Amino acid sequence: MDYLLAKSSVSITELKKNPSSIIDAAEGAPIAILKNNRPSAYLVPAVTFEAMLEKLDDLKIAKIVKDRKQERSIRVSLNEL
Repeated sequence: MDYLLAKSSVSITELKKNPSSIIDAAEGAPIAILKNNRPSAYLVPAVTFEAMLEKLDDLKIAKIVKDRKQERSIRVSLNEL
């Protein structure tokens, strides 16, 4: 069983007919794109997609920080730099 991770869905055929009206009707919410009644993609607003990418970057940085926290620190003076 496939789960839809959006409140609205549309077939690829419907999307091809009038993509602008479907995007406008979603009012910024994600839309599940269906192929043979199964989700094949999700259409998300650009702002949402950009926020998702930023969050992924933040998670990567947090992992690096966590990993480096275990490393031994080295004291360096400004004069040595």
